[in-house]
Amino acid sequence: MCPLEYQMGKSKLLIIEHDSESRALINRTLASEYDLLVVDDWQTILRLLEQERPAVAMLSLDFQHTAGQQGFSALSEMLQFDPLLKVIVVAEQNDKANAVEAMVRGAFDFLCKPFNIDELRIVLTRALYIHELEWEQRESAKSVQIDSFEGIIGDSPAIQSVFGMIRKIATTDATLLIVGEIGTGKGMAAHAIHRLSSRAGGQFVAINCSAIPENLLEAELFGHEHDSQAGVRAQRQSRIEAAQHGTLFLDEISELSPALQLKLLRFLQERQIERAGRRISVDARFVAATDIDLAKAKNEGRFNHELYENLTAVVIYMPPLRERQGDISILATALLQRYAGMHGKNLTFTQKALKAVESHEWPGNIRELENRIKRAAIMAENGRVTPEDLELTSLIAYEGKSLGQARHELERRMIEAAIARNKGNLSRTALELEISRPTLYELMDKLGISRKSA
Repeated sequence: MCPLEYQMGKSKLLIIEHDSESRALINRTLASEYDLLVVDDWQTILRLLEQERPAVAMLSLDFQHTAGQQGFSALSEMLQFDPLLKVIVVAEQNDKANAVEAMVRGAFDFLCKPFNIDELRIVLTRALYIHELEWEQRESAKSVQIDSFEGIIGDSPAIQSVFGMIRKIATTDATLLIVGEIGTGKGMAAHAIHRLSSRAGGQFVAINCSAIPENLLEAELFGHEHDSQAGVRAQRQSRIEAAQHGTLFLDEISELSPALQLKLLRFLQERQIERAGRRISVDARFVAATDIDLAKAKNEGRFNHELYENLTAVVIYMPPLRERQGDISILATALLQRYAGMHGKNLTFTQKALKAVESHEWPGNIRELENRIKRAAIMAENGRVTPEDLELTSLIAYEGKSLGQARHELERRMIEAAIARNKGNLSRTALELEISRPTLYELMDKLGISRKSA
């Protein structure tokens, strides 16, 4: 997905399925990717929804709920319990009408048996992505009594400028591109535009183009028709169609193949897709996002020139944290309050911890900040979050020292660590540090590192 990721373990997936073959297939293929919670009785389902808080559930429509209405009744109660839960219903081939009805009643998507495991992976990836966006919006909005805009927190001129652009753009149907580094909140900005627009009543359909294999992405975007059983043709609605009267958001659009870029351009120009010999009109707003320089990609022939021109008529730049003067401590405080509350704690930052937070470069931006604070909320003791809890001790070690002293201490630590890793072999140590052996000897003598102990 991205070169810089901060993961907090496998996502929980609730499986509600009577059929032993389907359960076995899911266990066999998804156990390494998800924390699977496989159940087939209602009381256990309720307990898991409360205790485990899964983001996504797979619900077989023939599940026998206590109310006697099978899957529909279970779906309704599950969504009442957790409105953010993404429920994927699974139906028999001859029960597709009920699967569609389940989506009307609030299901996220549906699959028909026998389902394709790659198709299931795509639906799960999309469901988790949407759940994360909606959860961030809700939690950010209620976390602390500070200024926020559609769940996006910040008071710096850089982010206030973004808020102003979103307010203006949301009232139009303009195609737009959101650019910014990894973890700057591009998805939240796209969601904010949708929520403030006249299309808020329609679906916000988000796809991460790098998370879906190229050979499956075209079918996901534009739909497909295939043989589901001998002699039976089945059509699957495209994600573009699902965004009818709503918003289609493509994250990491640079990952589209040249052929898909051309096909997407044709859709943006004609607002129609073609499938099984017929043309389907779609009224959807289009928003894209990227963390790379699309102009450079265009000039190098990696991105379609016409598509680039179509996307860049309106551009929103999401600033990295290092450009948001004053926002880092506000965000850190808001996030700490949120995650401390989830663990039943009342936490504050020590002065050194807050200084470390404000001094860190945050290459992963808000995503990195959030995940470090998630960890700190678990590790902190005595109501105080320290730099050690945040794993931000490197900067504090040099506090109060001159630049020369800090440089010497860093060189000493790096050389001693490299010698230890190479078990005293100075030739291998020099090779690892990418310096000559005579230079290593010189540095060791200058820093007082004994060659005998090496």
